[in-house]
Amino acid sequence: MGERWPRQQQQQQQQHPAVNDVTAVLSKASRDLGVVRRHLELEFRRSYPEHVNPCEVVARIKTIQEELVLLKELCRELLAEKQDLIDKARTSLVSQRSSLQRLLASSGLPLMSESDETAYANLNQIIDEWTAQVRAKKGDEDDAAEDINKMLFSAIVQNN
Repeated sequence: MGERWPRQQQQQQQQHPAVNDVTAVLSKASRDLGVVRRHLELEFRRSYPEHVNPCEVVARIKTIQEELVLLKELCRELLAEKQDLIDKARTSLVSQRSSLQRLLASSGLPLMSESDETAYANLNQIIDEWTAQVRAKKGDEDDAAEDINKMLFSAIVQNN
């Protein structure tokens, strides 16, 4: 038993420098991490109001990005519906104008007044300008038969 004791002390003494080195490195790393933590806390206090948590801000940004995708899709649908309404209104007005002109001609009443013709021309000009603007944003003036909704969709997506 007496022989074991000096042998254990000898092993402990041989291990101590290595253990001491590891302990010293870990202690220094702990102190360095504490300094970094304090520095970050001070930086956050200076940069953000007390009630703002940067982690919550990041989470909110992610949520907003997800909601933005949904909002863009809703906007696309709204713009497509708007264009559909414009197309239907134009078709209906052209049809009604034609019917009105035939009725006026068959009844012997005077045809459309100049102000009616001006209003109709202005409406067509506005619709044509809208179509040209959408085509210009897309850069496809050659294909006049292309669906205006598709052009509008492409123009909106490119702008975002």
